[in-house]
Amino acid sequence: MRLVEFYSHLNGLEFLLVHKPKLWEEIKEVINKVDGYACKTKVSKEKRMKGRLLFSPIEMNKSFKRLLSDKK
Repeated sequence: MRLVEFYSHLNGLEFLLVHKPKLWEEIKEVINKVDGYACKTKVSKEKRMKGRLLFSPIEMNKSFKRLLSDKK
């Protein structure tokens, strides 16, 4: 995956950039390592998109959790 846009809730990004720059670098590194297309496992049940593969939030979260726990 890649970072395209940011939303900084309560200036969280600015806080990380100023106070925790190493943590921000780790977060960006993990985001770049996640293979989004490997997480495309959810089969749509919607009427107009029935049977199409969609990105599975559960699989994506598992990927993030695994890569972030490897950083410890």
